[in-house]
Amino acid sequence: MTIWLVGMMGAGKSAVGPRLAARLTLPFHDTDAEIAREADASVAELFAREGEAGFRAREQKVIGTLLGRRAVVALGGGALTVPGTLEKLEARGRLVYLRARPETLLARVGEAAERPLLHGLDAGSRRARLGEILARRERDYARAGLVVDVDDADVEAVVERVAARLAGPA
Repeated sequence: MTIWLVGMMGAGKSAVGPRLAARLTLPFHDTDAEIAREADASVAELFAREGEAGFRAREQKVIGTLLGRRAVVALGGGALTVPGTLEKLEARGRLVYLRARPETLLARVGEAAERPLLHGLDAGSRRARLGEILARRERDYARAGLVVDVDDADVEAVVERVAARLAGPA
C-alpha cells in the first residue's frame, strides 16, 4: 500500500517521509524531488518556465508511476488541487494529512526563496498567502484517512504519531 503524505508547504512531508519510510521499511519518494531530477531544474525554475499548470502535469505523471507501490510518498502541497487526484490516491493507498497552523508554516518556509507561490513576498504577505492557500486546500486535505497535527512537534515526534496511527485501527 502507498502512504501518501499531504499537506501544505512547510508541514514537514519531505522531512517526515524518509524517516517514516525507514521506520516502516518502505521506499520513500518525494514527488517534487523526482520532478526536479527528471527535468534537471528546480521546482521554482519549472514554475517560472512552465507555470503552475505545466508543473502540475509533470506532477500527475510522477504520481501515476507511484500508484500501487508499497512506499511512502511526499506529495507537493498542491497535488490535490488537480481534479480526480484525491479520489485516485484514496483508492490506491492511505492519505495522511500533516496539519499545521499558518504561523508554523510561515516559520518553517522562512524566506521562501524556493517556494514559487511565495517567492518575492515579505513576511506579512507570505503569512497572508499561506492562509489563503490553506483555506482553499483544507477541505481536500481533511479528507485524508489520518490527520496528524504537527505544530509544536519535531520530526521524530510526528513520525511516532503517524506510525502509531497507521498501526492502530483504520
